[in-house]
Amino acid sequence: MPKVSSVTVPYAAYLRVYEPLAAFPHPERDHWERYARRDRRPSYQDELRRSLADLVPTPPVAVPVHESDDAFVIEVEGVLCVCPWRTRLRGWQALGELPESLPTPVLDAVLPPMVRRQAAADYERWLERNPDARPWIRTSIWQVPLNWFVLVADEEREYEPKGGAGVEGVEGGPGCPADPYLRYRTPMVQARRRVARGLRALRDAIDEGPLIDGLVDVGRWLEEFHPRSYVELDYGGLVHALPAGLLDEDHSAADVAEGIAALRSGDGDGAGEAYLRLVERWRAVRDRQYAN
Repeated sequence: MPKVSSVTVPYAAYLRVYEPLAAFPHPERDHWERYARRDRRPSYQDELRRSLADLVPTPPVAVPVHESDDAFVIEVEGVLCVCPWRTRLRGWQALGELPESLPTPVLDAVLPPMVRRQAAADYERWLERNPDARPWIRTSIWQVPLNWFVLVADEEREYEPKGGAGVEGVEGGPGCPADPYLRYRTPMVQARRRVARGLRALRDAIDEGPLIDGLVDVGRWLEEFHPRSYVELDYGGLVHALPAGLLDEDHSAADVAEGIAALRSGDGDGAGEAYLRLVERWRAVRDRQYAN
């Protein structure tokens, strides 16, 4: 993917699944094996810049015409794991969610109704041929959903304010080697176990609600992947929008774990305190979306 510009896009965070090569059928497996040997690979910033550039033409390109053949690659204990971008599929899905997040006049100005209708029709036809399709990446704008933190643990937190090559030293991962990052990475089996434990604690303590619904949804998504996959929670571009001090003090996964443990032990006050810390922290982040 050619670089569109050097502008940093600051607002998206990600939940990714990296599957081992064995999870992919031939010839896709062969493609990813060759892809992993490339000297340089594009970053999540390259994908975002391309998507924003597609909105400039008249009419704008709501969804890429062709599916991306790019991916993020990591190597863990000698095993290559791949997270395909599937930009086109994710674009279609995001397009369906836009009416909930943008006023109609703004949405119509950015993506005219005719463009959205055509994209929706294309997606419907594509889905008939690919009914089991699912993305390897989930994206969140100006926040990290609290249910994502249930999947990871504080000891898996990796924060590098000045950038670096990453734990495995695999170049071309989610960010360029020089980019700062804040991320968590955990084996799939651990993520699924934490989801199950979290759901038990929540259902024993509170009524059904958005937190439980969101965790159920994430848990079902994880079940779609190979059991030897890895799950990554990445703050993505948020590290460029938030002060280093705030990021350094952000241990949201620890707060979520503390809250769930408090619920499990019947400590409602402790759970409330942990939840309040999380809400205040992430409300301050979301407020930046509307800052002038």
